Amino acid sequence: MAIKAYVLVVSDPGKTRKVAEEIRLIPGIVETHEVMGPYDIVAEIEVENLTDIPPILGEKIRKIDGIQSTTSLVTLPE
Repeated sequence: MAIKAYVLVVSDPGKTRKVAEEIRLIPGIVETHEVMGPYDIVAEIEVENLTDIPPILGEKIRKIDGIQSTTSLVTLPE
């Protein structure tokens, strides 16, 4: 059973499109949307194990230049 997480990203003004493009290239990211509101990007992660999520967040997404903050929402198993 796959584990899903949603990452809500606040990016620097003017860098949203570049940040979204970089996020799309990360293995485990299945969808990325630029959105309006308090967040600029919503990315969906889908992995096999819960332990796969922290490395994607910490080592890949959060290191992208132009990201101000992230909020992560991990789905509960069904």
